[in-house]
Amino acid sequence: MAAQNLKNHGRYVPVYHFILPIAILAFIIGSVINLFDCMHKSDALYSASLICLAGPIILFIWYFSRSFALKAQDRAIRAEENLRHLAIAGSLLDNRLTMQQIIALRFAANNEFVALAHRAAEENMKPADIKKAIQNWKEDNDRA
Repeated sequence: MAAQNLKNHGRYVPVYHFILPIAILAFIIGSVINLFDCMHKSDALYSASLICLAGPIILFIWYFSRSFALKAQDRAIRAEENLRHLAIAGSLLDNRLTMQQIIALRFAANNEFVALAHRAAEENMKPADIKKAIQNWKEDNDRA
């Protein structure tokens, strides 16, 4: 596996990020078509409407399962980076730093982390600019 850097640090799970959304969309479209087809059949209308209701439910489960996990991961990253800043600089991270900036800072090696965190807070750097400013990339292979 190649060393992690700015160009290859993004992670995608093809089944989750590409195939599953298409499958859910196909399910929703198919269930709506089935519902309209069953409008004239009173005995199938109930089951068709339940199947149609299942589509948005599956969509919400797919979305929220990932968003809740990411929120928990963000909290862990904030705690880890605060602890790292405390251990290196003796103080917590600047309160002006946004969560996205802190996430970008986690890739900075310890020798440039504090200075880059200070610069990011002072200049209100965008996360992409923070990542570009990193000279010594610290891999994060433990994330989901």
